[in-house]
Amino acid sequence: MKSDMQSSHERRKPRAAHPTLAPAVTLLLASITGLGVATLYYAQPMLPGIGADLHLAGVSIGLLPMFTQIGYALGILLLAPLGDRFDRRRIILAKAAVLVLALLVCATAHTLPVLLAGSLFIGLSATLAQDTVSVAATLAPEARRGRVIGTVMTGLLLGILLSRVVSGVVTDTLGWRAMFLVASASIALVIAAVWRGLSPIATTTTMSYGRLLGSLVTLWNSHRSLRRAAVAQGLLSVGFSAFWSLLALRLHDGPLHLGSSAAGAFGLAGAAGALIAPIAGGIADRRGPALLTRLGAGLSLVSFALMALAQLFHPWVELTLMSVAVIGFDLGVQSALISHQSIVYSLVPAARSRLNAILITVMFVGMAIGSGLGSLVYSHWGWTGVTLLGTASAALALGVRLLEPSGAPVRKQDADGARLATDAV
Repeated sequence: MKSDMQSSHERRKPRAAHPTLAPAVTLLLASITGLGVATLYYAQPMLPGIGADLHLAGVSIGLLPMFTQIGYALGILLLAPLGDRFDRRRIILAKAAVLVLALLVCATAHTLPVLLAGSLFIGLSATLAQDTVSVAATLAPEARRGRVIGTVMTGLLLGILLSRVVSGVVTDTLGWRAMFLVASASIALVIAAVWRGLSPIATTTTMSYGRLLGSLVTLWNSHRSLRRAAVAQGLLSVGFSAFWSLLALRLHDGPLHLGSSAAGAFGLAGAAGALIAPIAGGIADRRGPALLTRLGAGLSLVSFALMALAQLFHPWVELTLMSVAVIGFDLGVQSALISHQSIVYSLVPAARSRLNAILITVMFVGMAIGSGLGSLVYSHWGWTGVTLLGTASAALALGVRLLEPSGAPVRKQDADGARLATDAV
């Protein structure tokens, strides 16, 4: 009886502060998500400039994106679950304040350890971007959840991709320190926007922090669909991260010897893929997400293989083919992500923050592996090794998705797991 009463209490339906998800709120969430996640990627086009200014070797400077992604993975794992326990609006405001301070630390850093510490805290606090995605999934009606998530994810994806464009231009014009200052100002605007435009979000559990983290294990063990989604997205993220982390060094080293703005301009090509996100979410609503995950993984595989072959041609032809491939693999990776989020959000509605935490943690572990392993591969086998790494990781992700039979989005284990997981919700 006590267990039943506790389970009923824990699983009470959240009373959203916004009875309907107005377009203005969706736009606000998308904007906050984009500006927050952009702070993870501003440093990538800056790497050659930072390395030259602080006299750092290529392997050392490659640690910056790696530490940022490790911080993000830790933040998702340790902080994102709090969204089921506390008002997400307050969580977003607190993380934004820490993010402003971390960006200012990086802007004034003169040594690698200080930069790495700042990068780690940027990653930890930039997880506010995932808090806004969970808010969108909570406030959206079920019939439109995929499209709403896709719209908010458009903000996230444009933030990821256009951050490199902005960073490249600002770094070439004003220097890398100025870019960190600009980033801190943008997050200060986020604080003002959240304070004025977002109402409190009801919680869904009263668990202690320890039980909240422990429930992640229960959710992982209970849902095969969650494990498959997380592993497949993590594998796709290996190649994605390796490419974007090392693109600036590839273009800088030659034979073209291009600057930071050229590396950032590739974000414009990737943005074309990001704009498909709402359409991908609508397809997931109508046709189910399983098909879209396979198409996304397959498109990523073909795109990385194209980049590997492009090196056989003249450098300018290679750049053209790389631009086409960037559109392809960004579209593939992001379509798969939206579909995987649709899958996991539907498993246990009262645990959406924790389900998303598991998915995104594994994803960013993959990104951290991609940055570190990509730097190692690049130092030994050059750009060919990086493109082959992306090809192999996409092939493995496609294999994971093909293991799931078509037409069975909810397997028996997941149905049983939903009942078992109520004790952890």
